[in-house]
Amino acid sequence: MSESKNNNFYLVLGLILIVAFSRLIPHYPNFTPLCSIALFGAKYFNNRYLAYILPIFSLWLSDIIINNFVLGQYFNEFTLFYSGFYWQYGSFILITLIGRLTLKNISFSKILGVSISSSLIFFVISNFGVWISSSFYPNTLSGLISCYVAAIPFYYGTLGGAIFYSFFLFGSYEFISRRTNKAFSIR
Repeated sequence: MSESKNNNFYLVLGLILIVAFSRLIPHYPNFTPLCSIALFGAKYFNNRYLAYILPIFSLWLSDIIINNFVLGQYFNEFTLFYSGFYWQYGSFILITLIGRLTLKNISFSKILGVSISSSLIFFVISNFGVWISSSFYPNTLSGLISCYVAAIPFYYGTLGGAIFYSFFLFGSYEFISRRTNKAFSIR
């Protein structure tokens, strides 16, 4: 791996880990970087496997900390995966795929569009998962509608987090990589 590709990898990974651990800071409900991490990894990890694995790994690592140390009183034992995790993780895999297909070139409008789309994908899939795999709602059309309606207040946080963190990640990457490229070209 060349030095510039190596630096690029560590910059992308570092930014992902920083925002992944921002989940530990008290925040507005669902105002998290998760959709943005999937999109950012999709764009900047050259290795397609890493584009999927590292964002999911950062999500899983932050989930372990949250579920066992922040919310540990709600679980009877050390928790590696919470009930229904596959719905959320599956939505991020789909978001990563969409990011890989749509983010060949980035622009303000493209980042905004995929941020909104990713928050909608997460909303639809994760709440479908709550409806189908829990006893909170009856498994009827009425129960599904009730589940989605009850989740609307949380969608605002998901949407805001996706937009904020996407612009933070993509903007930080572009700013830092341009500054470091200038520094390397001066030498």
